[in-house]
Amino acid sequence: MFELISRLCFEDDGQDIAEYAVMLAAILVLVVGTVRLVSSNANNAFSSIASSLY
Repeated sequence: MFELISRLCFEDDGQDIAEYAVMLAAILVLVVGTVRLVSSNANNAFSSIASSLY
């Protein structure tokens, strides 16, 4: 059992996948936040343009 735990702690074969998953999650959070911000601002801009045309 001790050998398994020490092998899991000191071998870094699977850490690359975990690091990529964390980076992907961070990028997705940034993209989703940016899209929400841009869509909100675009909606306000189109609403003000539409109201000024009528």
